[in-house]
Amino acid sequence: MKLVHVLLPNDIDDPATPSGGNAYDREVCNGLAAAGWTVREHAVHGTWPEPGAASRAGLARVLAAVPDGALVLIDGLIASVVPAVLREHAQRLRLVVLVHMPLDNEQEREALVTARAIVTTSNWTRRRLMESYALPGDRVHAAPPGTHPAPLVPGSEAGTALLCVAAVTPHKGHDRLAEALAKVADVPWHCVCVGSLDRDPAFVDRLRRQLAADGIQDRVVLAGPRTGAELAAAYADADLLLLASHGETYGMVVTEALARGIPVLATAVGGVPEALGRAPDGSLPGLLVSADEDAGGLADGLRRWFSETELRQALRRSATSRRTTLAGWADTSARVSRVLLEVPS
Repeated sequence: MKLVHVLLPNDIDDPATPSGGNAYDREVCNGLAAAGWTVREHAVHGTWPEPGAASRAGLARVLAAVPDGALVLIDGLIASVVPAVLREHAQRLRLVVLVHMPLDNEQEREALVTARAIVTTSNWTRRRLMESYALPGDRVHAAPPGTHPAPLVPGSEAGTALLCVAAVTPHKGHDRLAEALAKVADVPWHCVCVGSLDRDPAFVDRLRRQLAADGIQDRVVLAGPRTGAELAAAYADADLLLLASHGETYGMVVTEALARGIPVLATAVGGVPEALGRAPDGSLPGLLVSADEDAGGLADGLRRWFSETELRQALRRSATSRRTTLAGWADTSARVSRVLLEVPS
């Protein structure tokens, strides 16, 4: 019997706190089960990734209850911040860590060296971990996110329906995005920002004031989190996906947009170029701007999108073609499965 214990953050299925990491974990657990694995999920309650004593104690209790020799897959949001707890069980359990976002610190290094294998959610993250911590390549494996088939979105002629899907936090760059939008306020665009408004309320308040000061508060909708049919509807209404992040290990929203033939304008950070990829003819299904630039790069990209009809048409053709090359979630789960099967006893 193929049996794996999976340790997950306690909010993995909370619709109020959707995230790429939670979506990835759920898809992989479901995919492993569909592939014949017995998946025993353990929700680890705590303030991850900043655990207090109670969170650490809770994790220790969960691990202690797992039988000797068991295969254990631990979300990196938990594992990367508790090296001491992992060390206590590293000899008797076959630990595998799933890293979504590298922390680049000594604590994470100490945690990862206890693992018998490491799974990353992008090739960029795999390279980053190997370079940062001198980890051997045969212990670090990439399993990029998949996508679900989605209806093709034709888009409007003017391309003025904009969409951003990301929790509203400084890291996701909504303030930089707002500045860029203000620079093209002469164009009649409308932007919907889908994502949690609870992660950093002070930042959300500052963003609202910024939008008001620039006179675009009625054109930028902070819609809060959406999942399922509501999220699908947001994509269906969009012409262009915007992502202004300061860092991304992959950017699942990029491939979710491409699955619908929606072009992307994003900062070229981390694994975003990997997620964007290229169409079979080699063309880019979107525009990437340097992460070192201020809002000017995003504003220039928007200006080109709005003013160059041939560019919009070319990007839409490329995005439509790129959607045919996207891997599904079954491929992601199969990659994780192969890693788990090869973990030594």
